[in-house]
Amino acid sequence: MQLLTHAAIATMNDETGGYGLIPQASLVVEDDRISWVGPETDLPERYAGASRRDLGGRLVTPGLIDCHTHIVFGGDRSREFEMRLEGAGYEEIARAGGGILSSVRATRDADEASLLKSALRRVDHLIAEGVTTIEVKSGYGLTVADELKMLRVARLIEARREVTVRTTWLAAHALPPEYQGDRASYIRDVVIAGMDAAHAEDLVDAVDGFCEGIAFSRDEMAAIFDHAKTLGLPVKLHAEQLSDLHGAAMAARYGAMSADHLEWLGQDGVDAMAASGTVAVLLPGAFYTLRETQLPPVGALRDAGVPIALATDCNPGTSPLTSLLLAMNMGATLFRLTPAECLAGVTRNAARALGLADRGVIAPGMRADLAIWDVHAPAELTYRIGFNPLHARIFGGDLV
Repeated sequence: MQLLTHAAIATMNDETGGYGLIPQASLVVEDDRISWVGPETDLPERYAGASRRDLGGRLVTPGLIDCHTHIVFGGDRSREFEMRLEGAGYEEIARAGGGILSSVRATRDADEASLLKSALRRVDHLIAEGVTTIEVKSGYGLTVADELKMLRVARLIEARREVTVRTTWLAAHALPPEYQGDRASYIRDVVIAGMDAAHAEDLVDAVDGFCEGIAFSRDEMAAIFDHAKTLGLPVKLHAEQLSDLHGAAMAARYGAMSADHLEWLGQDGVDAMAASGTVAVLLPGAFYTLRETQLPPVGALRDAGVPIALATDCNPGTSPLTSLLLAMNMGATLFRLTPAECLAGVTRNAARALGLADRGVIAPGMRADLAIWDVHAPAELTYRIGFNPLHARIFGGDLV
């Protein structure tokens, strides 16, 4: 048992939209759980003899949660980025070997060891900013073998680092060249058959897809979700990033944990998500990188009571971002979220987007994943740019 004392604690256990801040607070951790939290003056006598750690007035928050990443991939697309800034269009970049298929080629060519090595470098940046839980998607293999390879690497991350990893089957990310003109066969032979294989190997925690004109239709995604449900796998969806195909409303009808991106989300999608409890995961890194101008409907989501989460969307092409703190700042400056909404978006609501009920807030019985910060006020975590004030991280009750 350990007692953390002389701290300001942002419990994030405040559904009214605040930080749930307790100044001059203490926190008791037993094993990997929080036993008690409250003002120092209210500390129960039974904890008085616990081993004490004086935090010197620092801020404590729940450990941060990055609930949408593509952090396992081969190669990089820096040349594509350079070409775009030099004026090249989509077709020219594609002819030069760029685009998502360049990541597919590099991922297929890489073995598990090299994929793990490169992924850990990115994961370490997140961990250094207080992240304790990360979601990792497949989606750059687009064959059963290569998609499974990606998810095996994702499971290895959790074995090599003090971080929880949730894995997501995203074979419905793009149509590979070998299946051009035969979408039904790809969905049957790779998306569905691979989902079965991943489930049998205990490699998958959820199922996702990219519902867009350049990817998969709403009806195709519904068929994929139908199969996920037969396996007992929860679903989520990349929706309304480039156009409004009403994918979020469809996903909400399946009880989706989250719908992500959402720049073109209409009121029907907002209402459906509010009714189902589906979390809106906003991804400002992609919005920034692609220089988009269509803002997600934050006001409508807020008015409808839809929980809003934030994530890095770390990927090689449209969001090469490995800073959740920067994603918070972008969420405020680009999307006009409040600092309290940004912190809730990477704690309480991010946990909800992953279906994790045991973290994201500081309360008795919750998992003791915590971040300790050298700041005076919670708003500083969103306000600063390119500055990491993490003092220490507690993962499962252990200082790491």
